[in-house]
Amino acid sequence: MKKRFGTALNCIDGRTQIPVINWLKENFDVDYVDLITEPGMDKVLAQDEWDTNERLKKNVIISITAHKSNVVAVVGHYDCAANPVSDSKHFKDIIASTRIVKSWGLPVTVVGLWVDESEGVHVVDIYIGAIK
Repeated sequence: MKKRFGTALNCIDGRTQIPVINWLKENFDVDYVDLITEPGMDKVLAQDEWDTNERLKKNVIISITAHKSNVVAVVGHYDCAANPVSDSKHFKDIIASTRIVKSWGLPVTVVGLWVDESEGVHVVDIYIGAIK
């Protein structure tokens, strides 16, 4: 049986990894999640620095090409040491980040996620891509 993959552009904060992996498994029927991490990932992507975003895009393309990932999650979370801003600013960063990833033109669904203090995962933004 072929295993299905998703991809998460997530913060390095360990509190976010398992909730996001579980959420993607439950909501996108994936078996594994490739993790691409940066401190304050939502801020990093939202700043839209070409060299940084190109590096992240190359990593996402590896996940899509090698593992046939069909969903990419962009994650922000509460109490982020690298992006210590209000929840509403995080939501704006997640939306901006999701739109940037969608602009890469990859054949995937892109979902922006927020992880709260109870490890609950919430959809902030979504673009439905190709269904595989």
